[in-house]
Amino acid sequence: MPPEEPPRRRVPGPARPAAPRPVNAGRPRPRPGARPAPGRPRTGSAAPHRIQLGSPRPRLRLVGLGLTLVLLVFVVRLLQVQAVDASAYAAKAEKSRYLSHTIAAERGEITDRSGVALATSVDAYDITADPSMFAPDFSKIPDAPQQAAELLAPILGVESADIVKQLTLTSRYAVLARRQTPQVWNQIKDLKRVLAEQAAKEKAGGGSGVSVLSGIFQEPSSKRVYPNGDLAAGILGYVNAEGHGGGGIESMLDKQLAGEDGKATYAQSGGRRVPTASSHEKPAVPGSGIELTIDRDIQWAAQKAITDQVKESKADRGYVIVQNTKTGEVLAMANAPGFDPNDLSRANAATLGNAALQDAYEPGSTSKVMSIAAVLEEKAADPGTHVVVPNTLHRGDRLFHDDIDHPTWYLTLNGVLAKSSNIGTILATGQLGKTQPEANKVLHSYLTRFGIGRPTGLGYPGETQGLLAKPQDWSTSQQYTIPFGQGLSLNAMQAASVYSTIANGGVRIEPTLIRGTHDPDGRFTPAAAPKKTRVVSEETAKTVATMLESVVDDEEGTGTRARIPGYRVAGKTGTANRVDPKLGIYKGYTASFAGFAPADDPQVTVYCAIQNPTKGSYFGGQTCGPIYKKVMEFALKTLRVAPTGSTPARLPVTFKPGE
Repeated sequence: MPPEEPPRRRVPGPARPAAPRPVNAGRPRPRPGARPAPGRPRTGSAAPHRIQLGSPRPRLRLVGLGLTLVLLVFVVRLLQVQAVDASAYAAKAEKSRYLSHTIAAERGEITDRSGVALATSVDAYDITADPSMFAPDFSKIPDAPQQAAELLAPILGVESADIVKQLTLTSRYAVLARRQTPQVWNQIKDLKRVLAEQAAKEKAGGGSGVSVLSGIFQEPSSKRVYPNGDLAAGILGYVNAEGHGGGGIESMLDKQLAGEDGKATYAQSGGRRVPTASSHEKPAVPGSGIELTIDRDIQWAAQKAITDQVKESKADRGYVIVQNTKTGEVLAMANAPGFDPNDLSRANAATLGNAALQDAYEPGSTSKVMSIAAVLEEKAADPGTHVVVPNTLHRGDRLFHDDIDHPTWYLTLNGVLAKSSNIGTILATGQLGKTQPEANKVLHSYLTRFGIGRPTGLGYPGETQGLLAKPQDWSTSQQYTIPFGQGLSLNAMQAASVYSTIANGGVRIEPTLIRGTHDPDGRFTPAAAPKKTRVVSEETAKTVATMLESVVDDEEGTGTRARIPGYRVAGKTGTANRVDPKLGIYKGYTASFAGFAPADDPQVTVYCAIQNPTKGSYFGGQTCGPIYKKVMEFALKTLRVAPTGSTPARLPVTFKPGE
């Protein structure tokens, strides 16, 4: 066997460049639509597992659906805002953009009968705020309300806690203080300017740049002023913090005086008015002016006289009424002590009313003029009728006596009035009926016709009509005390009206305080004519007037201190036991004097009463007689009433036994 040949060894040939290889050489040709392999397969290994990417279409659909839903939410919300809730959002926007405030109407003046201002209004400011500008997010000051309150409280005279409460409201408008003077606003304005300058410097240094008082503003208003201080304050009353009448004429005629407030609405931004934006304004209608029947000068004289006497007598209080006898117009109504309506903080609450109309008290002997008028009108007696007056008189379960002990007096009916005899008056009025109950009924009818137990007709707030029981309800004591002025009560205006009725020939004219009104255009409308009532005949009234002269003119009369040189004066004194309003028992006295002049041609009635005089005399003739004289003299001169020059008829006061 031939031997094996060894394997041939390959001898490498000379090197030569390799032929270019096709790009896809060694790779399988991809199928149509197949993705190319990411890598090259290793030689001699198995073909790798292919990873295929998912289709992007589902993702795109999902994203598109999400965007559609979001857009749909926006569209629905937009439709809700612009269509469904458009009016509500517009209203909110208007509320935020526009501010409204009240334009206070100018309150009407109150003047005396000559047009002299007794109560008027002057320019003032309401201090307001925008509470939203004190919120931390706006002011950048955490305690802005507290800081502002500490600055404003001393200027406004308001507690800082009250200001903080207003500045933390959720509204855009708050009133911090009403009717402040221009000086107050100037103080606030100067303070705002200083703080604004400081804020500007802080802003330049990186601070908030917001003034703590930037949200404080003012609105034009008016303030009630009483130029004569306490003069006629009891009549006028006052205006409270809300601008409404708090008493007197201010309250009684508040609607006419106040007018009608207006309203202004304007666009604002940052608490400031936008001048170019639209605005709406309803102008205010000024109140009507009220002209009183009061004469300022006579009121001053009456007020000074009663104030001086109350102080001198150390009395609780006193009042003076001056009335025109022919018209019923009240020329003066003075109270002491009084108050200054310009500064109520210093006023005593007990003096804020009008005591001349609101106090009810027993009149005493000034009331006897009604009893005597009834006796004359009923023809039960005449001025010359003899009346024997013992020192004491037993009636019912009581003993009655006069103010002084005396022997038996022999008086005419005129003398009973002149010497103010209680016993004589009881005896005279007992002739009004066959029985005492019958006499009581007749007397009661005259008292009511004179206006006792009834409203005066003034319509004044808080006025008392006094107390007068029905005759069948009079106690055993009352049926004998009422004739001389105890056991019934009245106010000072009622007492004055009784004497004006006698002075006016027996016709009662309801008293008036209002002469008329001036509308905003200046037109004057006179007040309605007062009601007139015939109480007694003219003959009876003239007879009573003549008898009242004896009280002042006759040396035996009790009113000699009320004489006025050159004039014939008719008057009557009164001294009554006083019911203490706190204890409800008789304690002290009421001194009074009432009368008119000239006695034969009456023009003016003056009535004075002083409650509980504790120093000097408590008798009406000595305590109130001089006041009557001072006030009557002044009134007659002011009204230019000349003396009549006639000679008074001197009626007898006494008679001799056996005549």
